[in-house]
Amino acid sequence: MKRRLALPLGLLFLVPALSSCGGSTPAPSVHAHAAERTMQEEADTLLAFYDPILLALYTESSRAAWVASTDVSDEHTGMRTGAETAFSAFAGNAEIIRRARQLLEHEDELSDVTVRQLRAMLEAAASAPMTNPELARARVAAESAQSARLDGFQFCLERRGDTCAQPVTTNDLDRVLHESTDLAERERAWRASKEVGPTLRDGLVDLQRLRNGVAREMGYEDFFQFQVSNYGMSTDEMMQLLARLVEQTRPLYAQLHCYTRHALAARYGVEEVPALIPAHWLGNRWGQSWPGLVADVDMDSYVENRDAEWMVRQAERFYVSMGFSELPESFYELSDLYPVPDGETRRKNAHASAWHVDLQSDVRSLMSVEPTWDWFTTTHHELGHIYYYISYTNPDVPPLLREGANRSYHEGIGDLIGLAASQPPYLREIGLLAEGEEINEIDWLLDSALTGPIVFLPWSAGVMSHFERDLYANELPADQLNTRWWEHVRRFQGIAPPSDRPAAGCDACTKTHINDDPAQYYDYALANVLVYQLHDHICRNILEQDPHACNYYESEEVGAFLRAIMAPGATRDWREVLREHTGQELTAEPMLEYYRPLMAFLEGENEGRDCSWPAGE
Repeated sequence: MKRRLALPLGLLFLVPALSSCGGSTPAPSVHAHAAERTMQEEADTLLAFYDPILLALYTESSRAAWVASTDVSDEHTGMRTGAETAFSAFAGNAEIIRRARQLLEHEDELSDVTVRQLRAMLEAAASAPMTNPELARARVAAESAQSARLDGFQFCLERRGDTCAQPVTTNDLDRVLHESTDLAERERAWRASKEVGPTLRDGLVDLQRLRNGVAREMGYEDFFQFQVSNYGMSTDEMMQLLARLVEQTRPLYAQLHCYTRHALAARYGVEEVPALIPAHWLGNRWGQSWPGLVADVDMDSYVENRDAEWMVRQAERFYVSMGFSELPESFYELSDLYPVPDGETRRKNAHASAWHVDLQSDVRSLMSVEPTWDWFTTTHHELGHIYYYISYTNPDVPPLLREGANRSYHEGIGDLIGLAASQPPYLREIGLLAEGEEINEIDWLLDSALTGPIVFLPWSAGVMSHFERDLYANELPADQLNTRWWEHVRRFQGIAPPSDRPAAGCDACTKTHINDDPAQYYDYALANVLVYQLHDHICRNILEQDPHACNYYESEEVGAFLRAIMAPGATRDWREVLREHTGQELTAEPMLEYYRPLMAFLEGENEGRDCSWPAGE
């Protein structure tokens, strides 16, 4: 592995002078030959130098990160740190930053695609600007170490002193929270899921300082503002947008919350229904989804007799049926799709993810697929990322712009296919739902709202986004991490811990994204809005079907519509792409319309109940 890094690292010696390809003579500065070369030609020269080195270093960095995530060890963490340091040293090179900034001063003389590439170049540089190399290297090392702490943590359901008497995986903990009706057992599992927090707390505090430092090095106020800039928005504009989404969906969420706390109190035999839902009552470690509450919609039963490989292959068949190509065989050879077999000591990251390892043909996924409904929709979602990679890997999209139109588009496409995979006509067509078998529409919508966007938005647009805004923009002190976290959970989700949480802990740290995908969780919230806008358009205008019973399967017209959105990557403004394909600006109205039949049902169920909860300060 170190030997493979040799060539890209060697190229780094060329970077400070930005040498020409023909020798060691430094390339001319941007204005040196203004009479001979246009600004566009100057930009083309810079990009021609930058792109091949970017691809080489990015690939080595991705491969090292893959190994570190699929086989956690100190050695692999060191390899990952070395590769990411090399990549960051190039991407954040001070001369590249200077050249890109100079060229952008003349952006009216450059093509739109060139301007987008130069901005993407500066965005990549902001992760580790070599205008302050010590700070940049420290951030890379700290993030690698934090990922290793999380990936390598041994969760434990029962301890005897310092010894773990019952080691478990996160899948095991999730299984308890999905299935057990024993509140004591559920609380043990929930607490076990939070034990990694103290291990990660100091690392997060260090990353707060380092991430803000590199963002400020590039002229941003803080790391949160830097990440929000991907949307062309300020922090205040983003928070206002998120607040509007939470407020729009609050009435339906309040009805769901009221229904849920009464239903769960009855399930667990609790006579006095609490105003705040105890966190361990819910089937998800963070309360971002509330599965298993609709008795007549036992989604796991539809896939429990299938094996894990069928789940992945069926997700692929979904895309192929719409006219997408079959996945390259290398996807199956190189991916890590299933739980670590019994008897193996290897540890891997438990969070599902998709990888575009070389920004070209090497696409992979890291999952731990089992025959559950969550994994059925997750496989469809993750392959959405994979097919997005494949779609924009084309000659019209330069490497720097092989991304979604914005970050929420990537999540939105995955979630859209997750929604499509949940539609009864598709389930019937692939044999998961018997011919003639009907599902009660209200039950179906109720389960969808509980496990989908209505419950998810207060978590994503509320808790996660506000906590990370506080963490970076407001530089939240270490001794307030847990307190502020639970203030947001109470306010937005109406959820409380089983008992007071220690101020020295870090329950926020137990969420993977806080550590290794920071200050971007609003991507998922905005993706949810995008999903229903695209779904509504596909169903009503392309398929002419009811959005509640809409089947994309075997529709090449739907596939063509999706590819038209995906293939340009980030070469076009995301707002233009949305208007062109749906005729609308981003709006939550299609999502609210989709769930409108559920509101009257819930209001009837909750009649006479107080559906408010104390939001705290």
